[in-house]
Amino acid sequence: MKSFANLLDRLSYEPRRNGKIALLGQYFSRAPDPDRGWALAALTGGLDLGKTKPSLIRALIEEKVDPYLFELSYDFVGDLSETVALIWPEGGGKAGVAPTLTEVVETLADSSRTAAGAHLERWLNRLDETGRWALLKLITGGMRVGVSARLAKTALASLGDVSTDDIEEVWYGQAAPYEPLFAWVEGRADRPERNDPAFFRPPMLAHPLVREDLEGLKPSDFLAEWKWDGIRVQASGGLLSNGQRITRLFSRSGDDISAAFPDLLEQFSDLDATIDGELLVVREGCIQPFGVLQKRLNRKTVSKKLIVSHPVMIRAYDLLCANGEDLRSMPFYERRRRLEEYIADSEMRGIDLSPIVNYSGWAHLSEIREDPGAFASDNETAVEGLMLKKRDGPYLPGRPKGHWYKWKRDPHNADAVLMYAQRGHGKRSSFYSDYTFGVWRTAADGGEELVPVGKAYFGFTDEELLVIDRYVRQNTINRFGPVREVRHDPEHGFVLEVAFEGLNRSTRHKSGIAMRFPRIARLRQEKKPHEADRLDVLIALLPKET
Repeated sequence: MKSFANLLDRLSYEPRRNGKIALLGQYFSRAPDPDRGWALAALTGGLDLGKTKPSLIRALIEEKVDPYLFELSYDFVGDLSETVALIWPEGGGKAGVAPTLTEVVETLADSSRTAAGAHLERWLNRLDETGRWALLKLITGGMRVGVSARLAKTALASLGDVSTDDIEEVWYGQAAPYEPLFAWVEGRADRPERNDPAFFRPPMLAHPLVREDLEGLKPSDFLAEWKWDGIRVQASGGLLSNGQRITRLFSRSGDDISAAFPDLLEQFSDLDATIDGELLVVREGCIQPFGVLQKRLNRKTVSKKLIVSHPVMIRAYDLLCANGEDLRSMPFYERRRRLEEYIADSEMRGIDLSPIVNYSGWAHLSEIREDPGAFASDNETAVEGLMLKKRDGPYLPGRPKGHWYKWKRDPHNADAVLMYAQRGHGKRSSFYSDYTFGVWRTAADGGEELVPVGKAYFGFTDEELLVIDRYVRQNTINRFGPVREVRHDPEHGFVLEVAFEGLNRSTRHKSGIAMRFPRIARLRQEKKPHEADRLDVLIALLPKET
């Protein structure tokens, strides 16, 4: 555990990508099995120690120190693991031998919630501050050391003569602590084999496009298609060695979400391919807003009533393999032709093609992007923008440069009033950087009231952060735990211009709506709060359900 703690500590202070890869490579080459495998699982999001919830950690620390002192400390530090590691009164690494990473993982896997608390207390007493911090980060799952899953796999590839893409290709058939994977990378064993045809292929992702990028691109080199407002999925199916047919549905991150969509998989019972597409709710040919689809997401099971009221389908983008043939090395235009043929020849319901958008040049494509309803899309409210895909490009995992671009429609903007603020995490733990903001509506008594419509914690510069933080500190009128309520009335308040991708209906917000992907576009200090936008203006932007 000490070496893992040292790794996390050094990673948190290392800003360079290559520096992080070097640190990870050193750890993977020196740590024993299965410790290094559990570390890899933790860094890539593949480790679930679900019995040790944050509430259990809070209960443990509140038995050791005054709860009010803990709340004050947590409010200042902003991170639960760091706060507990610093304020824990016992241990200091002197109360016994520190546990190994494997001991922690295997013990918690076999423990009840009560027993998990006892084990955690014993380990915290054995570790020093850094060890306690690493242990708590491990069990809460929030590493926050600047290491993505892709970066961890790149570091793993550095142990041998394999590429990161090679590791991505076999990754989703492996389970922690990945001993066969380490053996293959280090040249001690053969490449892990797959006997399951319905597996996840690492997805190809796009880079955001700005207009300046178009100057270096040729229109003839790219095909364009709509970017739909759903979730990216893969439908994969085929025959097992025993002749049994199997079909699965995966999210973009590789999670098996089949159990939540039995109605869709039933329609794909004869699928012998892997299709990359967008999952959408469609009623009578009309694509529903993303907020409708959300009601079917993140479910382990789904009721018959919900299946009927929220019917789903896949709008297909790409064909990655078909009838046992891997197509990913083919140029996109050829994969697209094969996709059209595959869907036309199959009897699958619940799937159609995402149409190609024909254009004569960048100026023409820009017009299409701004007004998709005027250019062949009968579901323009479900269009987020455009995708540009290199005509002769292969299907590559990750986000390779120069191949795919996403050109979203311009965001909506609204002037909103700052209502509440909370400290950030990590480097921002000393600043009020998480903001809740609202717009005006007519209250029941006929007056004006602010109602919250969203929260944002990015989009502003460091200089702008200092300005808002100063305002929060000087204009706090109430406190609710770590949250500060700031002064806001028609004449006195802080106005923010908020950019957002869209709106959803919400039962959690007093306003009845919630913004999608809000961020602070700029500060509007010249505006009076009464000049901020009204709720009815935003409600008019809500997508219509059918």
